[in-house]
Amino acid sequence: MNSLSRILVADDEENVRKLLAAVLTREGCQVVTVSDGREAVEQFRKMRPDIVLMDIRMPGLNGIESLKEIRSIAADATVILMTAYASMETAVEALRQGAFDYVIKPFDLGEVKLLIERALQMRDMKQEIRILRKELSESLKWGHFLTANPRMMELCRDTAKIAQSSASVLITGESGTGKELIAKAIHYNSARAKGPFIKINCGALTETLLESELFGHEKGAFTGAQMRKAGLFERANLGTVFLDEVGEMSRNLQVKLLRVLQEREFERVGGNETIRTDIRLIAATNRDLNKLIKESVFRSDLYYRLNVIHLTTLPLRERPEDIPLLAGHFLQKFCSENNKDIIGFDDQTLEIMQNYPWPGNVRELANAMERAVIMCLGMMIFPEDLPESIVRFSVPAPDVTDEPDHDDEEIAGSGLKDKLKDYERDLIQKVLQAHHGNRMQAAKSLGISRRSLMYKLQEYNIE
Repeated sequence: MNSLSRILVADDEENVRKLLAAVLTREGCQVVTVSDGREAVEQFRKMRPDIVLMDIRMPGLNGIESLKEIRSIAADATVILMTAYASMETAVEALRQGAFDYVIKPFDLGEVKLLIERALQMRDMKQEIRILRKELSESLKWGHFLTANPRMMELCRDTAKIAQSSASVLITGESGTGKELIAKAIHYNSARAKGPFIKINCGALTETLLESELFGHEKGAFTGAQMRKAGLFERANLGTVFLDEVGEMSRNLQVKLLRVLQEREFERVGGNETIRTDIRLIAATNRDLNKLIKESVFRSDLYYRLNVIHLTTLPLRERPEDIPLLAGHFLQKFCSENNKDIIGFDDQTLEIMQNYPWPGNVRELANAMERAVIMCLGMMIFPEDLPESIVRFSVPAPDVTDEPDHDDEEIAGSGLKDKLKDYERDLIQKVLQAHHGNRMQAAKSLGISRRSLMYKLQEYNIE
């Protein structure tokens, strides 16, 4: 703590207000005290303190109601709630409404001071995050990768080398694995960086529309062609064309694309003028082109022209170490877009995300994080903020295939899961008793966070 830290203490008990004011003033803080919830809201509006220490049971507005009003004034307000009448439901509700943490009276002054230290550190970290958000967002536009996976790091190194050449590149991998991001990285780190980067999804257009988009057309070339139109190959001169889902292209257009790659020339639809172009072509697909060649769907000569350099992206399930990293990035991105201050994920949420296979890969993760940010009311992402399908996946389905062992009906009836829960409940109770009910010390001994311990206490109805 430092002399610049301003703390608002709200409690209807005068002795609590005096005790906290004396202790925190000795620590160098500027302390203001009030005795009810409505006064706490008004005082917050005036002084905008760094930390609010607030009792839950107060006249006027209770702590939860005051917390809601304070966070409506400042979404990033840091509030620590106190009560002598605690239940785990109340504790979890406080956190979900945006409380930083929760202490139970009679509290340990050392624990309160430690919570305030952590809250102040978190405030400083949030300020740093705001500064970094814009820088991070801008860096990603230029193809910078976020990964801790060795194979993806190798892919990044390869991308840097490839960017210096003018060779065609084929990028394969499942949908949502970042093929377009790699294409942008190659373009923006190449000698063509100042030229245009133009992308098109070959599977999203009919053959006629795709031909017109790629090659352009002359006025009157077909019904509706009321004027000349330059195609992508013409507009991307001295730049890069990114053909996504190239495996969906018809064989007729494959022949024309092959000529562009070989001769660097083409004609507009309905025209006779030969147009030369200087482009780099990057193609991507989530289909097996070798299989399509065997089925006579994709031309082998085009494949070899595209496949000068071949890169393969990894699905998210094969790079689990990147899930927290990417989730954190998307959290920052969508917090910025939605004007929210969410500091992270609770432990159970991270566990759910890391156990989910992410069939939609990074794209699905981004969508899940956008939803979570919108649904989140507090400062942490909780499991209920995630899409239901992701949370439901983490709940194991009951095994109905195996018959119970009739020699041990009691064990079979309860099941291993219930036995483990009984053991966990007993262990938590014993550790709490050993630490005289101090949740922070108990959580440290158990090797879990204080918030995870609070969930366990609620789950097992331990007071």
